[in-house]
Amino acid sequence: MKPHKTVRQRILKIGFYFILMIIFIYLLFPFYWAINSSLKTEAQLQMTPATMVPRDPATGEISPTLQNYRVVFDNQQFIRGIVNSTIIAFSTTALALVAGSFAAFALGKLRFRGKKPTLYLILAMTMFPQVTVLAGLYAVIRALSLPALISLILSYMIFTLPFTTWVLTSFFRGLPVALLESAQVDGATPFQTFYKIMLPLTAPALVTTGLLAFIAAWNEYLFALTFTSIEPTARTVPVAIAYFTGAVARQEPFGEIMAAAVLVTVPIVILVLVFQRRIVAGLTAGAVKG
Repeated sequence: MKPHKTVRQRILKIGFYFILMIIFIYLLFPFYWAINSSLKTEAQLQMTPATMVPRDPATGEISPTLQNYRVVFDNQQFIRGIVNSTIIAFSTTALALVAGSFAAFALGKLRFRGKKPTLYLILAMTMFPQVTVLAGLYAVIRALSLPALISLILSYMIFTLPFTTWVLTSFFRGLPVALLESAQVDGATPFQTFYKIMLPLTAPALVTTGLLAFIAAWNEYLFALTFTSIEPTARTVPVAIAYFTGAVARQEPFGEIMAAAVLVTVPIVILVLVFQRRIVAGLTAGAVKG
């Protein structure tokens, strides 16, 4: 029985790693193909069949080029889009974390009437597609004559704040009640208990939710396309890439679009790699304690 059991375990282990490898390739291949396409010239992009690495059409030798990246960095619209996206994403994340942490502390640790309906209402707000609120929100912003950057920050709070509040509420709820009671015995106010005791303990959850909120604001396209239609200087990176025309007239700048997409994706990858331990800690803590 034991040899058969050992063989079965090895087969299951090999199958597990094989499936894991397929998933790994499936997830990374689009990013690899974007990098591969960004290092090709127009002639290399038109080669059939497509090559897995940049090759010279005449000799077949590997010959990558950085011309697409040079064109992208020379595009002022793209540079302005990066600046706008950075301002909007960081502002949205900061506001979502500040407001969401206050709300999560109240919903997770304080007692008040209507707590459960409030939680369900917050969860319901995340279920509406963006397109359903786009027209009404655009009319309100036009009536208030808000600048495009301000309107985007406030609009992104619609989907980042409910998510941040919901995740942080689960985390606050898992913290020991004894901490809150000890602070009350020592004479601390609820606000002092929040920012001196509870908030430092939520650092993993803050990093997790903050990073996810940042990614959502950085990648958002629909609101950005609509609200910057009358203010082109406020276009974010996704919109700037959509309007990308390239360096040559009447050319489909596929290589330059791929180069721009790679440059936009790199900051997100770096953030995830830097904060990966806190992200995992925040996700597991919320899952176990919530």
